[in-house]
Amino acid sequence: MVSEQFDAFLLDLDGVVYLGDEALPEAVESVNRLNERDNKLRFLTNDPRFQRETIANRLRKLGIDAEKDEIITSGWATAHYLSQQDVTTAAVVGSAGLEIELQEEGIEVTDDDPNAMVVGADEKTSYQDIQRAARHIQRGATFVGTNPDGSFPTPDGPVPGAGAIVRAVEAAAGTEPMVVGKPEPLMFEMALDGLADDVQAAAIGDNPATDILGAHRAGLTGILVAEDKPTAASARDLQQPDLTISSLAHLFTDTTDTWEAPPYSWPDEIRPGVAAVVVNDVDEVLLLKRADKEQWALPTGTVERCEPVGDAITREVDEETGLQIAVERLIGVYSHPEQQVFSYPSGKAVHFVTNCFRCSIEGGTPEADEDEALEVGFFDMNDLPSDILPMQPQWIADANDADGSPAIR
Repeated sequence: MVSEQFDAFLLDLDGVVYLGDEALPEAVESVNRLNERDNKLRFLTNDPRFQRETIANRLRKLGIDAEKDEIITSGWATAHYLSQQDVTTAAVVGSAGLEIELQEEGIEVTDDDPNAMVVGADEKTSYQDIQRAARHIQRGATFVGTNPDGSFPTPDGPVPGAGAIVRAVEAAAGTEPMVVGKPEPLMFEMALDGLADDVQAAAIGDNPATDILGAHRAGLTGILVAEDKPTAASARDLQQPDLTISSLAHLFTDTTDTWEAPPYSWPDEIRPGVAAVVVNDVDEVLLLKRADKEQWALPTGTVERCEPVGDAITREVDEETGLQIAVERLIGVYSHPEQQVFSYPSGKAVHFVTNCFRCSIEGGTPEADEDEALEVGFFDMNDLPSDILPMQPQWIADANDADGSPAIR
């Protein structure tokens, strides 16, 4: 049984334990049964409006013995994260409960030159609040969103969540926020804090885009509470649950495979890319030492809007090396996430689908642009530098394939 496969369960609340003021069928009995088995329980909610003690009291009224320290809200997680970052002042768009959580973590709530601008959710949020938040961000306050949910469920249907307000402020300020709540891994990591390092944990939620994706990004098995299993966009979609159950009672009848994390990050976006194997008259290949990774690489770049891929690669090579090139043929299309998902220092991950071309030189003198390339040089294809990006020797080998057929990797 699932209840025997794991030592700890991280349970979402809205849509899993209760909906509105009412417990969901078999939820209270199932949670109490887990408690009786000595499973470690943590209750996670992306709703940033309420204090943890308020939610613990709500669970106790439903018949679940819950303590404040077992509750992880996106509001408390945001306050705890900011205190760990030595933030001392913050302005708030959100509820009184969110403000209290910040204050209890030693953060003064103020509109007088705050260190951070925290955006959550509250039924009384106004246009003036969005305007106030955007102004603080433009004046230098760190933009922090409690969670990305555009809506959350109620018995009367979905209502706007913090994510709707966060995106309004983002549009007004022209700046992306740091987001604390699910599907970011941070809340899951906080929930596991204090448990044994070897604890086997699973997360249970009703939203594939936040609960299941967040669980998988945190390296946890993800169980979905829903009537029907969702259809995945692809076989590698991290939003696909490991198990779908209609109620928590199935934790005592069903089994599940445990999650095995892939060797790449979940990308924030997917981009069309281009690369060039530029060969000189003596069959040497052009490489540049990238400024961001300090590794040798082929000239690469991103296709801009309305730009043909051929134009994109000639532009990128000219910008990065000063050479004018002619495209000879397509070498291959490279998209496997193990090689083509890149994580940047900002924390953003991008999945590139790269069209690689064999190219010849038409003019110019090779010179590093210094912004993107530290050095530029030509190398024997059989004696490439050891610190070249790991997937690119294959691209160079494909460029010399005798039959000339494009590779698809």
